[in-house]
Amino acid sequence: MELELAMNQLPYPILSTVIFVPLFGALLLLLFEREGTVKGIALGATLLNLLLSLPLLLRFDPRLVGFQFAELKDWFPSLGARYALGVDGISMPLIMLTALLSPLCVLCSWRAIEYRVKEFMFCILLMETAMIGVFSALDFVLFYIFWEAMLIPMYLLIAIWGGPRKDYASIKFFIYTLVGSVLLLVAIIALYLHNGTFSIPEALFKGYSFRFQYWVFLAFAIAFAIKVPMFPFHTWLPAAHVEAPTAGSVFLASVLLKMGTYGFMRFCLGITPRASVHFAPLMVVLSIVAIIYAGFVCLGQEDMKRLIAYSSVAHMGFVTLGIFSFTLWGFKGALFQMLNHGVTTGALFLCVGIIYERTHSRLIEDNSGLGKVMPLYVAFLGLFCFSSFAFPGTNNFVGEFFVLLGVFGVNKAAGLAAIPGAVLAAAYMLRLLKRITWREEGEQAPLADLNTREVIYLLPLAVAVIWVGLAPKGLSAVMEPTLQALIEALRVYL
Repeated sequence: MELELAMNQLPYPILSTVIFVPLFGALLLLLFEREGTVKGIALGATLLNLLLSLPLLLRFDPRLVGFQFAELKDWFPSLGARYALGVDGISMPLIMLTALLSPLCVLCSWRAIEYRVKEFMFCILLMETAMIGVFSALDFVLFYIFWEAMLIPMYLLIAIWGGPRKDYASIKFFIYTLVGSVLLLVAIIALYLHNGTFSIPEALFKGYSFRFQYWVFLAFAIAFAIKVPMFPFHTWLPAAHVEAPTAGSVFLASVLLKMGTYGFMRFCLGITPRASVHFAPLMVVLSIVAIIYAGFVCLGQEDMKRLIAYSSVAHMGFVTLGIFSFTLWGFKGALFQMLNHGVTTGALFLCVGIIYERTHSRLIEDNSGLGKVMPLYVAFLGLFCFSSFAFPGTNNFVGEFFVLLGVFGVNKAAGLAAIPGAVLAAAYMLRLLKRITWREEGEQAPLADLNTREVIYLLPLAVAVIWVGLAPKGLSAVMEPTLQALIEALRVYL
């Protein structure tokens, strides 16, 4: 596949701009010590980057199948590595999601982070640069640099600003992720030795031998399965979520997990299609196990954050189930769910952070009966809970419906096996909402309802839940041509 320089090129390098503006803001923080100034710079950098990223959405032409807004520069010619960036209907929505969530993470940390504020904001901005870089890179060396650059700030967010078991959680996150990174590097080196280049577009659909694809797929798949995380590689996730500060949990759930599913769609399907088809039954079984297993675990949780963390395992199971259905509906549902999970689960973690700042407890029992004292908070929480279990009219319903539509079209048994997961999701989210809203005995102590800052960072996510749920056509139009081209390229292997 050639790297297409689309007709909608802008007169300036927009992808480099949205990648490095947060990094520039992080370096600017080093010049200041005053806490208010540091917070203002971090918020300004993330808001500016969100504004600068809008042309990606407004000027993106869904009729073009190739990579748009491409940037190509010689980097290490002797090595065959280039500074190559570009986006398509798969990566562009993920970049917009990252740009949207970054200022919200700064706002939710405004009062929650009480020490080493400058270092915290530095990590947030560095994370934004790395995550946007991963979704933009079209060269394996560049991709791997951004992939690894994400590891250090996320580790620091957990290890420095995390909860009581932050050392255990941060080390476990680091070890799991590092193992995945080593396997990813092995696959990249194998492709370089075979192709003589690190270009990602030039590595797609090259007709590699099945033996070569088999081993490269295994290296890729384990690396991405750890990041998703898929069952049985999921054990690092609950610990990391529970101990991470709110902003860390939002980034972890909303964006970092998507790097794994993005890798499955971009690399496993595009580079190792025959091996992907070969291993599809195993991937489908693991996805269904994750959906059911995580659902039952969620039913027994008393910690709100741990419940939401395990729900991520189930939701991402629907994503991988859609990917390995090898259908247009499945692909579309998987990409919708990647975005929907980012919005809804990120919002739920923000809601937990809000109540934790008031009661200093994440236990459901300690935070029950909020319906009377915090009605606005419960209204937002209710919307996000309903979205989480895919209530019709919310964003997650669209994604799960598309996934199941694709899966039932090719494997009715797999579709039927996934249905209990949706039922379990309704059970544990309604249980959470009921116990938070009403209190069986006594009254909840008076608590302040949402303030203006909290409404500001919850409102965009609430709008996204309803907008995608009621009018998914616009988002579908952005991604469908790219996904249709992927299906056509895969058709010969199915």
